[in-house]
Amino acid sequence: MNKATRAAVIAGNWKMNKTPSEASVLVSAIAERAAGKDGCRVVLCVPYVDIPAAVEAARGTNVKIGAENVHFKESGAYTGEISAAMLVECGVEYVIVGHSERRQYFGETNETVNLRAKAGLAAGLKVIICVGEVLEERQSGITSEIVSMQTKLALAGITPEELENVIIAYEPVWAIGTGLTATPEQADEVCGIIRSVVAGLYGEDKAMALTVQYGGSMNDKNAAELLSKVNVDGGLIGGASLKPDAFGSIIDAAQ
Repeated sequence: MNKATRAAVIAGNWKMNKTPSEASVLVSAIAERAAGKDGCRVVLCVPYVDIPAAVEAARGTNVKIGAENVHFKESGAYTGEISAAMLVECGVEYVIVGHSERRQYFGETNETVNLRAKAGLAAGLKVIICVGEVLEERQSGITSEIVSMQTKLALAGITPEELENVIIAYEPVWAIGTGLTATPEQADEVCGIIRSVVAGLYGEDKAMALTVQYGGSMNDKNAAELLSKVNVDGGLIGGASLKPDAFGSIIDAAQ
C-alpha cells in the first residue's frame, strides 16, 4: 500500500448471508474491532434486507455500509432490483458492481457493469468495480488483456471527477471462495496493470490516487503479506468478513 497517495480500504462482502438481527450483532462486533483504527477505511457491503439494521448498528462508528449491487435505471418494471436512489435514502455510501458471482450466475456483462457503476456515481455513491480473469484465461497467459479490457469497459464514460469515487477490486475468479489465493506477487502485478490502464485513460496523477483492492480469498493469515505490496491498497473480503476476529485482523494488517 502507498497511503501517502491513496486511501487503504478494507471492504467486506457478505454475499447472501445474515438476517437483519444477525447483521446488527455482526456490524457491532466489527465496529468494536475497528474502533480507533483510522489507518484504513472500513466498509461492510450487506444484503439489501440487512441495510437498515446495518446502518443503525454502524451509526457513530468508523464503519461505512455498502450494498452488493445496484440497478442502472432510476425506476421501472425491473422486478427484484434496487435503484441507487433507494440505496442512498437507506443510508448506503458504497456499492459493489461487477462481482464475479453476478457475472457468472446473473448474466452481468461489461456493459451492464458500466451502466451500474455510472448510476451509482450519479447518485453520489462510492463504487467498487470488480474485474478479474477465470482460471482458463490465466493459464492461457491472457490475464493482462482480460483485466485491461474489463477495466476500460467498466470506466467508459466515467469522468475524471467521478473517478475519485471509484475503487477497483481485482478479484481473480479462480480464487473466489475456492481457498486459492493469488500470490502477493501476482496480486501486485495485476493491480499494477489496472493502475497502468487508468493512467492511460486519466493520467498518472489520477492513477496514483486510485485505490485498487485485492479480492480473492484474502484472510487474516495472508492479508499482511498481500497488503505489503505497493499496488495492493486494501481488500474486498468475502468469508472472513463474516468473522469479527478474522476481519479485525485484516483491518489491523492494513494499519
